[in-house]
This record gives sequence, C-alpha cells and structure tokens, in this order.
Amino acid sequence: MKTVIDNKNEIIINKSRFITYTYHLDNIDNVSIKLEHLKKEYKDCTHICYAYIINSQEKCADDGEPSGTAGMPILNVLQKEDLKNVLCVVIRYFGGIKLGAGGLVRAYSRACKECLIIKELVKGYEIKISFDYNEIKKIDYLLKNSTIVSKEYDLKTSYIFTISNDNYDLIKNDLNTICDVENIKEIYI
Repeated sequence: MKTVIDNKNEIIINKSRFITYTYHLDNIDNVSIKLEHLKKEYKDCTHICYAYIINSQEKCADDGEPSGTAGMPILNVLQKEDLKNVLCVVIRYFGGIKLGAGGLVRAYSRACKECLIIKELVKGYEIKISFDYNEIKKIDYLLKNSTIVSKEYDLKTSYIFTISNDNYDLIKNDLNTICDVENIKEIYI
C-alpha cells in the first residue's frame, strides 16, 4: 500500500498561483479539520479544491472552478498513483489569465503531481505494553527499531509504540518475558 508524506508545493501557471498541500490521513474526520485550517489561512484565495482517498471513501470538490476541472483531475492523479489515506488540497490565486477547461485540468493535475512524495506502507502493529520502571533500559533497547508514540509513568510504566511485522517478530519473545503486552492492533506504518 502507498500513501504520501505531508508536503507543500507552489507553482505559477500563467500568473495564477497554485499552492498544494498533501496529507497522510487515516481518519476521514480529519479532512474537515485540515480544510477549515486552510480556509482560514488562505481566506483571500480564489479557490480551494481538493480530493481524498481515505479507507474506501473518495471525494473531490471543484470549489467554484468549472465542473470536473479541478477536484476530479486531483483525484485522478491520486488514483493513478494507487494512493491510500491521502488528502490533496490545491489553493488557487487567479492571476488574470483564463486557462480554459483543458488548461485548468492540466494545471490542477500538475500541481498535485509535483507535490506528491510517495511512501510505501508496510504491515505492522500498534502495541501497548506495561512493565516495571527498572526495565526501561531493556525495553528502550528492544524498541530501537520502532516508533514510540507515548510513554506513561505510574505504578507501572506504559509505552505505546508502532513497529513493522518483521521487527516485531525479532523482539516478540524478549518483549513478552519482561513486560505485559496489553493491546496489539494491526496497522500500516
């Protein structure tokens, strides 16, 4: 599975300014949060067009551009790249020269393509563990090839971390001997 790394890019086409943002999103609820933020930041822009593919849901929007000339070209780029869990937003400042339908399709497609930084996702896990405080050094060593999402220090120390399937297989036995594995959720990382 492929997704994107969050990125921002800007291009000028016939005096129109196209500012593009790409986001990796796992939750469709975050789309409206990102869009609201960009609408506030770019409140004087002409159009904010977007497309997303999150889980099995797809959507695109032209925001006042002629129908099918902005959102659909962005969505087509995301589909052709076979991307998942991605939002692409293209903000346009009109430069005074009309691009025509074909020109708009090419401009929005190009803006999207030039902003993409594609990342291959691998199967992995999000895991919560708890252990005695005196085991921290051992746990930190075992988790050197993982990403620790959160740490809590209470009667027991708790970590939530993400790790690939392959790396988890290497440490699973050691981890189970020195801590309690409380929750394992399969994810793509």
